[in-house]
Amino acid sequence: MDQNNSEKLRRTKRTSILFNQREQEAITLYCEKYKIRNKSKFMRELIMTEILKKFDEDYPTLFEFEKPNLFYTD
Repeated sequence: MDQNNSEKLRRTKRTSILFNQREQEAITLYCEKYKIRNKSKFMRELIMTEILKKFDEDYPTLFEFEKPNLFYTD
């Protein structure tokens, strides 16, 4: 990957998620059980997997032109 694409894929946008006590405890137990050390990476991958799956299910009605590619940069 060249320097220009690397810069475009750098994560610079922040999003916060709030959980109630029971949700937070469930996440903590899950991460302990499955030895997940990087919760940010875990949640990002989980969210992006669901988004891409939904894009795939909705194609071609959601996008009338070419199939979306999250990692394509101009």
